[in-house]
Amino acid sequence: MGSKHEKDVDSASVTSAPKTRVQFYDPSKESVWTRVGLTFESFKRAPGTTGGQVVAGSHNVADLEKILADAPMLQQKMKPRHLTMIAVGGSIGTGLFVGSGSALNGGGPAGVLIAWILIGVMLINVTQALGEMSILYPVSGGFYTLAVRFLDPSFAFAMGWNYVFQWAVTLPLEITVAGTTVQYWGEDIMPLAAWITIFWVVIIIISAFGTLGFAEEEFWSSCLKLLVVVMFVFIGIVCICGGGPSGGAYDHYIGGEKWHTPGAFANGFKGVCSVFVTAAFAFAGTELVGLAASETPNPRATMPAAVKGTFWRITVIYITSLTIIGLLIGYDEPRLLGGTDAAASPFVIALNDAGIRGLDHFVNVTICISVLSIGLSCVYAGSRTLTALAETGYAPSIFTYVDKSSRPLWSVIAIIVWGALAYVNVVAAGDTVFHWLLALSGLSTLFTWLSICLCHIRFRRAWAVQGHSTEELPFKALGGVYGSWFGVILIVLVLIAQFYVAIWPIGGTEGPRDTAESFFSAYLAVPVMILFYGIGYAWKRTLPQRAHEIDLDSGRKSWLTAEEMNEWRAERRRAPWYIRIYRILFTN
Repeated sequence: MGSKHEKDVDSASVTSAPKTRVQFYDPSKESVWTRVGLTFESFKRAPGTTGGQVVAGSHNVADLEKILADAPMLQQKMKPRHLTMIAVGGSIGTGLFVGSGSALNGGGPAGVLIAWILIGVMLINVTQALGEMSILYPVSGGFYTLAVRFLDPSFAFAMGWNYVFQWAVTLPLEITVAGTTVQYWGEDIMPLAAWITIFWVVIIIISAFGTLGFAEEEFWSSCLKLLVVVMFVFIGIVCICGGGPSGGAYDHYIGGEKWHTPGAFANGFKGVCSVFVTAAFAFAGTELVGLAASETPNPRATMPAAVKGTFWRITVIYITSLTIIGLLIGYDEPRLLGGTDAAASPFVIALNDAGIRGLDHFVNVTICISVLSIGLSCVYAGSRTLTALAETGYAPSIFTYVDKSSRPLWSVIAIIVWGALAYVNVVAAGDTVFHWLLALSGLSTLFTWLSICLCHIRFRRAWAVQGHSTEELPFKALGGVYGSWFGVILIVLVLIAQFYVAIWPIGGTEGPRDTAESFFSAYLAVPVMILFYGIGYAWKRTLPQRAHEIDLDSGRKSWLTAEEMNEWRAERRRAPWYIRIYRILFTN
């Protein structure tokens, strides 16, 4: 690599005479086509980290260049608007637009709201904890790397590989759903295999642009998804009040009629329990902001807005839209049964019943784009976690390769090739294959959220034991360590509820064989996690560290003292009241 593409920085400790020479890679010296990943040069290995992360309180460290060099190989290409929209709209997809229909059928409108609110409250605590740690430690691999440090490397190994496998399996599933979504306009337009090929190629092309391609696509697709949901909420309110088109199902006031007939709950307590995992699947991907923090120049400035955006997505987007759906459609609607495509979407069903022409097609287009968006999230999340696994020695070292366009190249390829599994859905046995593949990692999201809460609890313990004050933290989780304990309790309760439904499913079973199949399809991820934990322990023979032994300095990017942070907070408290309210609700 020529020296014109690198920059050398002399660094020395305040107390030591010898100087070390830190070499940073400066991608701005490359051509614009290399930076966006469109030249052969862009596929060459990046010679070093860019040192592009802002270090708060840099005057308090002895060797600034060493701190800058202790950074991910991935470049900091994400802008604040990207991170905010990934948090607010990034995980809105089939879980809300389609999966909410089967949840309504199984749990009823009240059951859906209870499950989504509980999972939402738990997730607010998860994202607050993740925000606190990711701003302080914007490390490669996010929550996986933090689990290695604060929990146990063997558990992190199991959780990390389960997380990678979850996204690898979800990718072909989302490609298939995109293909079946297009068939809403006619199954004879093109064979399903052709649609699968088209969508797979689109995902490959966008992934070739690396972080920037993913971030831009997420920004614009999130804008579209938010527009559609907000538009649906307003249309739904008008329809509930009887303002729908004449001759449609909502040309008269219906109010809470559907909550009385057929009722608020379907299948009682068991129905509510059955909805929890559907709700968790709908929220899957929210933790991506923790991975994205390492690709943002200044997480301290951008992450608080992203973390608080999660609250608004849960309340405004999910809870409001699901309340509207529960008032518009009864849980006994036959079109909700057994559907995985747009025809079973409660959004499409409600607009069709209202007699509003054309909007169902608009929603269907949005579902299609949402599915592609989740497919790209699969590639992003899976590849970044696989790279972090390799960096910590739990995956082949080839996956540490990051090219000059900031693509973890071999990790991206390793996830993308799973897209070929979508073709198994062309044959009749495809559903069975996917059913069991998804069962292998079906609870992965819950394990990931559990590890984030446990990491936060251990981090706070180590932070206190090693003489630090919470006043030093650039961002403090809303509920503190108690919020994380609350999150742990809720996640454990959800796992218990899933265990209950796995053994005694809705509708019962016809015999021991069906009972075993029902259990393992819902709970197979647990023995898989235990197996991977055993493999991780047998491989590395590592145990959790004591609180006073945990490394609190590696990857740290905020070194402000408690006095400096208190002075900063006091200054912000002197702002006008309307600015303070805005900061409380939306920023830091």
